[in-house]
Amino acid sequence: MAEGKKGFFGRLVEGLTKTRDNIISGMDSIFSGFSAIDDDFYEEIEETLIMGDLGVKATYAILDDLRKKVKEQHIKEPIECRQLLIDSIKEQMDVGETAYEFENQTSVVLVIGVNGVGKTTTIGKLAGKMRGQGKKVVLAAAGDQLKEWAHRSDADLIGGQEGADPAAIVYDAVAAAKARKADILLVDTAGRLHNKKNLMEELKKINRVIDREYPEAFRETLVVLDATTGQNALAQAKEFNEVADITGVILTKMDGTAKGGIAVAIQAELGIPVKYIGVGETIDDLQKFDADEFVNALFYREDEEK
Repeated sequence: MAEGKKGFFGRLVEGLTKTRDNIISGMDSIFSGFSAIDDDFYEEIEETLIMGDLGVKATYAILDDLRKKVKEQHIKEPIECRQLLIDSIKEQMDVGETAYEFENQTSVVLVIGVNGVGKTTTIGKLAGKMRGQGKKVVLAAAGDQLKEWAHRSDADLIGGQEGADPAAIVYDAVAAAKARKADILLVDTAGRLHNKKNLMEELKKINRVIDREYPEAFRETLVVLDATTGQNALAQAKEFNEVADITGVILTKMDGTAKGGIAVAIQAELGIPVKYIGVGETIDDLQKFDADEFVNALFYREDEEK
């Protein structure tokens, strides 16, 4: 197992190369270029973090924390701030015990996100992960785009024709989940945000069906976002959060993005934990998010590997 974990960290480090290059090269020139910790020093750090897509709110919180530590610990040398900065970012990312209760209970997991972010693939990977843990999984989706994933992950698929009423599909899927004593019902919701009102109504209907037919099920609502879109992903998360009670974020396409800092921004701005990140195509490329690992991958340099 350790090998797979290391492999994933390796892929994460690799995937975050562009983000890290931006942040590290900026930080290196700041830490080595300044001889004193002054306003200019903090301003340069601020700019580097914002350019790394950590977002304004997170950046200010990180800098406030850094200033406080510098004062309390009477730090005089800029280079000594590097580890403090890394620790501050980790603290920003930590929203307490990140919750995965749904994995251990009979639960319904709604997955929302606009088309094109890798939502269907992500649901397939989640199903595969749960099956790997020996859980019985039922998938609910309109159309047959999940058919291949259902087959691959040995999950039951309850679907409808394209354009079928989503609430009706969920109704059938709940009945199937109960009859088959499924551990997890994964629901693929329609991928659109441009008409928020329709989406809101649809989610309300789906939620009403689940409340009525499956009140004992634990509820989780995950939003899938494409990390490569940076601040746009944050804007989407905010919009989805207005129409649904989002409990977690899945960030896809973390490999090859220069905007990996968005994970920090989402957590800081919305207080919603990033629960999974995806760095590739296979089931193993979707992993639980680990703040320590993520921040290390952001600041990790080849020469520090030892």
